[in-house]
Amino acid sequence: MYNILICDDEIGIRTLVSKYAIFEGHSVIQAFDGMQAVELCRNKDVDIVIMDIMMPELDGFSAVKEIRKFSDVPVIMLSARGEEYDRIHGFESGVDDYVVKPFSPKELMMRVDVIMRRRGRGAASHDIYKTGGLEVDFTARKVVIDGTVTELSPKEYDLLFYMVKNKGVALSREKLLTNVWGYDFFGDDRTLDTHIKLLRRHLGEYSSLIVTLRGTGYRFEG
Repeated sequence: MYNILICDDEIGIRTLVSKYAIFEGHSVIQAFDGMQAVELCRNKDVDIVIMDIMMPELDGFSAVKEIRKFSDVPVIMLSARGEEYDRIHGFESGVDDYVVKPFSPKELMMRVDVIMRRRGRGAASHDIYKTGGLEVDFTARKVVIDGTVTELSPKEYDLLFYMVKNKGVALSREKLLTNVWGYDFFGDDRTLDTHIKLLRRHLGEYSSLIVTLRGTGYRFEG
């Protein structure tokens, strides 16, 4: 079972999620704003964070950026808004998943399980893929572009590694979601599109290696 940090300025949300998490057998720590969440992540053994965006003192995006300075603990972001900008901003900040309010506590706990299971899987390949100035080190979980290490979000690493290992293969959207997010993924195609967009941005001049197959999915060419 996991030690879950729930951060939301609404006590009703914290209470609802906490009750369901405890019912599922997890332990819970609560924070009422971003600053408290950062301190708890720094001083407590936290397995995963459920973080609201709109909070006093320090908002969720800023809190995640601070947490990422010292921890790669997985984060699920909660928001009353579902705009693409918010999702992109969240993923750029290092968020693992994004849930729009109102939400089902049961589904939220299932997302927690999916993320924790995915985090428990290590990369099996010991090969280093290189093309031009792009180097993908599967074992070290590292991407180097023209000699500079590029920091990706956890899911961006998973997506890039899977596409590189299947380079030259047409990968349908369904196949990518199934193999990168898992069979029990609860999101939609926009999640994949958002991560592809962010991944291309990080790859810079090598973004063209990810080819869009209209009506099908994507292919990595290298």
